[in-house]
Formats: sequence, C-alpha cells, structure tokens
Amino acid sequence: MYSESDIEAAVAAGALSPDSAQRLRAYVAASRASPAVDEEHFRLLTGFNDIFVAIAAVILLIAVGWIGQTIAVGPEPGAPSPFAGLFVAAAAWGLALFFTARRRMALPSIVLLLAFVGGAFGAAAGVLAAVVPETALNNNEALAASLLAGCAAVAAGAAWLHWRRFKVPVAIAAGALAAAGLVLGLIAAGTAQMTAQREILLGFALLLGIGVFLLAMWWDSSDPARTTRRADVAFWLHLLAAPLIVHPIFSLLGLTGGTAGVAQAALVLALYVGLGLTALAIDRRALLVSALAYVLFALSSLFDTYGVVELSFALTALIIGSALLLLSAFWHNMRREVVRRLPTTLQARLPVLNHTVPATA
Repeated sequence: MYSESDIEAAVAAGALSPDSAQRLRAYVAASRASPAVDEEHFRLLTGFNDIFVAIAAVILLIAVGWIGQTIAVGPEPGAPSPFAGLFVAAAAWGLALFFTARRRMALPSIVLLLAFVGGAFGAAAGVLAAVVPETALNNNEALAASLLAGCAAVAAGAAWLHWRRFKVPVAIAAGALAAAGLVLGLIAAGTAQMTAQREILLGFALLLGIGVFLLAMWWDSSDPARTTRRADVAFWLHLLAAPLIVHPIFSLLGLTGGTAGVAQAALVLALYVGLGLTALAIDRRALLVSALAYVLFALSSLFDTYGVVELSFALTALIIGSALLLLSAFWHNMRREVVRRLPTTLQARLPVLNHTVPATA
C-alpha cells in the first residue's frame, strides 16, 4: 500500500512524473467513487513493521529515561533528573537519523518526534527542579506557571529544530502546542491572583485555538489538491486546533460541571451543526471528532431530563452514530453544496472539489 507521502517522494526522486502521479490519484479516486482530496489522507502506517519499531523504540526510550533518572542532581531527593529527559531526547534524535531520515517510517517518526520534544521539556524541568527549591513553589502559583512556560519554550525550540532536520509533519503541531503552553503559562503567571483566572485562561486558549486553525488553513490553502507534505502538516494542526477551540467553548458553557439543561443541550447541538458546516467547507473531520464527547454528553443529559434514563446513552449513540455515518457516506455531495454557496474568493482558498487539479510540488 502506497501513501501520498510515498507518491510525493517518488515524484521528487524522478521515479514518477507529476502527470503520472496525478493520473494514479485520479484512478484511485474514481475506483472509490470519491475525489482523492476528500479522502483526507495522512501517513501513519506503512506496514506492521511500523508498529514493531514503534514498540521497540518506546521500550528503549523508557529504559534510557529510567537510567537517566538514577543520576541525582540537586538537593531535593527524588526530584526529576535533567539527565532523564536529556537521554530520551538524545536517543530519540539518534534513532530518527535512521528510522526517519533514511527509512522514512511513519509511526516511529511520530513517536520519536514526541519523545524528542517531551525529552527536551523534561530536561528543562529537571534543570529547574535542581535550581529552584521545592519550598519556593509552595503557594506560589505565579512562579510555577512561569517555570512551566520556560519548559514549554524549550519544547517549542526542540520541535522547530526537529522540523528543520527531519520535516516530520506533526512537528509543526507539536511546536504550536508548546508555543500555546508558553503563552498560557505566562498568562497564568500574570493572573495568579485573579478570581477569574480560569475564564481568562479559557478565553486565551480559545484565541490560541483560532490562531492554530488559521495557521492550519494557511498550510491547507498552499496545497488545495492535497498532494504534498503540506496537507499532512495542516491535518495535524487541525487536529490540535479542534480541542483548543471546542473545549474552551463548552467549558465556558458549563458542560464540564456534570450537568446539561435543555437550553445548553440545544446550544451544543447548534454549535455542533456549525462545526459540521465548517468541517465540510474546509474538508477536515477533526472538528467533529473533538466535539463528539460533548455532544454525546449533552444529548444523554437531555434524555435523562425527560425520563429516558435507561436508554439515554443508547439513544444518543444511535442518533449521533447514524448522523455521522450518513455524513461520511454523502460527504462529497454535501460539501459541494456547502462550498458552492460561499464567496468565490473564499472557495479559491479551500480544498478543491474534484481531483482534476494538477499536482503541485
């Protein structure tokens, strides 16, 4: 089985012409009765060997992290050692030189990227734990948030460095997540004494989510036919943007408190319809998946309110599951109707509605 990334690499290497690659995509799309762009491809597995290598890499990384933790640093016993994160990051980078740069294995590349960024974060946290005594953090939320922001900044730098060397698509999303953590950490430090800190953080998280969404749209608009690595980068950014947008909205509505009234359930459904229309327009399903848990909870609570307690979750799952399956079956037709009602200038920035657009480099 060949992925879009494999076809792109073959075109870059001269083994396949851009016209031949486009004809191959068109043939596959026609055989599936669905335009290739609507398949929303992203590379995760090239074979079972990806799973095998990923499991082995995780075991190895846990081992080197454990060994690094035994090297005590600082006066606090049992504090995180910077060597744990440092060893994990170094091992992940070394493994990526072979499995990512040479073998181009998808799942191991993602695992090694996350390990490298997480290792950099852990190393920074270990250094700060050795320098800042634990007593200084007692009842000092501003200092703790500032230190977390510093660690997030190191993680963002690690993600950028990894992207520059290996070009793993998820690296941009990892860097964006670390950057969002940096911003939220600084805001948490500045609002530590405010009673409305939670609402302020949720509001900024929503703004950051919108920013990540716009960044994802920028990557998407540079490859409307979704034939290059840029589409993979956009996929992961959309996957990150969705919870950053959805969670603050539903948290501010009070859905995380464990109850949902009729008005809240109706508002949730209305928002989900809006997210569905947005997902159809941009041809990305991540928004629908991220909001799914909230919709299930809201509808289930609504059925409980009207006395259908025993079957509340079953009826909710039946309605939502049926709706999503119908949406998937008629995705292209529904998307065509949504996109054609948008302004022409906006349509030009959205993924194409057919698979006849020439491939881009």
